[in-house]
Amino acid sequence: MPLRSVPRLLLCLLVFVAGCSATGSGTGHPDGTATVRVSQLPAEARQTLALIDRGGPFPYARDGVVFGDFEGLLPRHERGYYHEYTVPTPGSRDRGARRIVTGRGGEIYYTDDHYTSFRAVRR
Repeated sequence: MPLRSVPRLLLCLLVFVAGCSATGSGTGHPDGTATVRVSQLPAEARQTLALIDRGGPFPYARDGVVFGDFEGLLPRHERGYYHEYTVPTPGSRDRGARRIVTGRGGEIYYTDDHYTSFRAVRR
């Protein structure tokens, strides 16, 4: 093996190992997403889940709208598969950054950073 390809090989190995540890280290969710138990969610998120379970009524006009996942962080599905709901943020004058996203298959995801990251909610 030529000496100049060694750094490239090491870089590939490093990326592979980092990827394996990021996706396979006890995330608890089949798609590799980090998880959070309902009991660990903020009280406002638990209240939003209760509203979702009851079918509303929802306090925000945008609750229940289709979530497009333009960030591409959730498992890929057709448009209309996911819907989003506001989780009120104490002290925020608008809807804040917290959301619950539900999937047609019963999946539930929580974000507290306006779609930068998600955690799968475990009941």
